[in-house]
Amino acid sequence: MSEATEIQVRQPTVMDDESRHVARVYAEALMRAADAENATEEVHEELETLVNEVFRRDPGLELFFAGAGVGRERKQAAINAAFSGKASGTFSRFLEVLNQHDRLNMLGAIAVTFQQLYQRRSKRVPVEVRSAIPLTESERNRLTEDVRTVTGLEPILQEIVDPDILGGLIVRVQDWVYDASVRSRLQAIRNQLVERSSHVIQSGRDSFRTR
Repeated sequence: MSEATEIQVRQPTVMDDESRHVARVYAEALMRAADAENATEEVHEELETLVNEVFRRDPGLELFFAGAGVGRERKQAAINAAFSGKASGTFSRFLEVLNQHDRLNMLGAIAVTFQQLYQRRSKRVPVEVRSAIPLTESERNRLTEDVRTVTGLEPILQEIVDPDILGGLIVRVQDWVYDASVRSRLQAIRNQLVERSSHVIQSGRDSFRTR
């Protein structure tokens, strides 16, 4: 990794602009290193597995890596025990560099940014779909084709069942949101009724004043 990765910031508690910048620097450095070793797919899978599977099964491991009170030597010993000979050399070295710069606490943020870089390169786009009941196969296929046609990208559906929306769909593609849920329609109708009632009341007041 280059010296560009050695950027001193406060320990992040939220993803502020500075933390996002640091995460992007590391994610881009990891991407370059993986590309150089023709191991991009492998490293992507290793990072996703660590953050989204291992850490979820064992939150204590994530806390151990993120803990400011745990020395680098102990963390390095844990990295050696868990990843030496079991992960790619690129990924193992990356974890070592993070440890050397006290950045293991940013693994989650780095994983998010690396995933975005990976999806952009592979022309994939995450699509969050909320529905009151699970999508049928035909609905899933139609939605996939619609997003593919509109964006020119390959959608990766993230389906969420949310009974609170009552029916219909809420589709989020990056910063764009299409809300066709029953709840949103009911709210729109309610707003129209309130607006209409307010107009009637105001018209009545105006009529009374002119008498």
